[in-house]
Amino acid sequence: MPSAEKFRIGLVQMACGLDPNENFAKAEWKVREAAGKGAQIICLPELFRSQYFCREENPELFALAEPIPGPSTEALGRLARELRVVIVASLFEKRAPGLYHNTAAIIGSHGNIDGLYRKMHVPDDPLYFEKYYFAPGDLGFPSFDTRFGRVGVLVCWDQWYPEAARISTLEGADVLLYPTAIGWHPS
Repeated sequence: MPSAEKFRIGLVQMACGLDPNENFAKAEWKVREAAGKGAQIICLPELFRSQYFCREENPELFALAEPIPGPSTEALGRLARELRVVIVASLFEKRAPGLYHNTAAIIGSHGNIDGLYRKMHVPDDPLYFEKYYFAPGDLGFPSFDTRFGRVGVLVCWDQWYPEAARISTLEGADVLLYPTAIGWHPS
């Protein structure tokens, strides 16, 4: 059942460079800034540790993937616990040899992973060669209880499939978050 309490959401937008560690440091700074302004649930961009790399099919880019739990979720867990916020972070998950996902980790204010959502709708269009990198998700469209409210998390391309939002809402989501890397370019 949806919560009757209000909560404040922070949505991080940031330009990403080539260095994943610099991107992580920038994301940490943006989370601190959002929390300082009263955000309780903070959503990072899709695949925030790197520039959007799916514009090409390059096997070397699989080196960007990491396990969940892993280094990013552990560091974000410490940050969430310190700031007493919930962080939604889209990561390039290496689940097993040859099995990769675009996964959103919901990290609770206690620092633990409250849940995972693996992107279900994976595009394969010019400059969006995501099927080369990601297997479709296998966790359904759940909602997650957090300290502040029940959150539904979907990722980017999922927004074009209304059933995902409907199911997540039927699961009791107070709000739906869609980390995305879609931007705008003048050409």
